[in-house]
Amino acid sequence: MIGKLHGFVIDCKDPISLSKFYAEILGFTVVQAEPDWSVIGDAPDRPGIAFQLIENYQAPIWPSGQVPTQAHIDIEIEDFEKSVAEIERLGGSLLSKSSDIFWVCADPEGHPFCIFKH
Repeated sequence: MIGKLHGFVIDCKDPISLSKFYAEILGFTVVQAEPDWSVIGDAPDRPGIAFQLIENYQAPIWPSGQVPTQAHIDIEIEDFEKSVAEIERLGGSLLSKSSDIFWVCADPEGHPFCIFKH
């Protein structure tokens, strides 16, 4: 082992708003919030997901790839319809009902993420 995971960083235009979106979906807490950097997790001293301000941020264009996604989050859910309703209430959107086991959504800044159930 070389090291331990400290966090996963997502580039965006509004770190605080986007961290609140994912915190609500995942049941996490915002453990750090600054205008250019915000972090969510289950505790301040554990790995988390960070959101970093990028001045010229361009949202990924899915599925064309004109602006590539590069990375995305997978979120396990129990019910597609209820989950999408909550995602939309929080400012996200449904992009595709890709299959019987996963659908593709976008957060309020356009980052695609997948919701899936086993």
